Amino acid sequence: MDNSSSYTPPAIWSPKKDMGGRFGNINRPTAGATHEKELPVGSHPLQLYSLGTPNGVKVTVMLEELLEAGHAGAEYDAWLIRINSGEQFGSGFVAANPNSKIPALVDRSGATPIRVFESGAILMYLAEKFGAFLPTDTATRAECLSWLFWQMGSAPFLGGGFGHFYAYAPIKVEYAIDRYAMEVKRQLDVLDQRLAQSTYLVGDTYTVADMAIWAWYGALVKGYLYSAAEFLQVQSYTHVLRWANLIAERPAVQRGRMVNRVTGDASEQLHERHDASDFDTKTQDKIAPPSA
Repeated sequence: MDNSSSYTPPAIWSPKKDMGGRFGNINRPTAGATHEKELPVGSHPLQLYSLGTPNGVKVTVMLEELLEAGHAGAEYDAWLIRINSGEQFGSGFVAANPNSKIPALVDRSGATPIRVFESGAILMYLAEKFGAFLPTDTATRAECLSWLFWQMGSAPFLGGGFGHFYAYAPIKVEYAIDRYAMEVKRQLDVLDQRLAQSTYLVGDTYTVADMAIWAWYGALVKGYLYSAAEFLQVQSYTHVLRWANLIAERPAVQRGRMVNRVTGDASEQLHERHDASDFDTKTQDKIAPPSA
């Protein structure tokens, strides 16, 4: 890897054997399965294959919120996909998500299983399936979807941009960190100005937009992501902090953050979730053994 400022891109790019950094060993320029491995199937209609990253948290929070609201049909099995081990490239997972990214959902409640991939699409699918957390009147629905898709378009600057270069890249590139820090702070300002006007992103109603955005930006200002809260001076975004704390107090959000989580305090991890009672087991019983 050329770390100098005089690097000139070659006429034809080719991948290095190991790009370096936390995820360099699993990066590749091609799609598709690398090995045969079927996905496990549990007893519930909804089968989730995921990891407790922000994109995974969006969906587990949504499922827990649906159950909290009384939608019994939202019972689910959450299977752990360890992306550092390349489990997202197994044939079964690729069949559920050809993009090989978590999360992936398979709905087996009907005669034919339905696959849903991309976290925003999963949120919309579940909201429409259960008629919850997505406004039905035209104007409010449009506002909700606008914020949901704002998150889908903006988060790559936070995760793949700022988060990668600040926390995971094998070298610290000042220009890259400055570029993405500026954009993340601009996005936080967008949210702060909006949340100065209303309790949630869509007025006084808690929606899928809040769930999606909280998993990234709420987690950031709460100090859950990249240990960058002080670096970004998140305390200055008072309205975002108020909103983030409000959502963090919801029991379903607290449960959703635990599911498929493999980092942090052991008491906040639930590697796999197959029944609501899993949250009530002893701490040591919450930790599933490493997948084979």
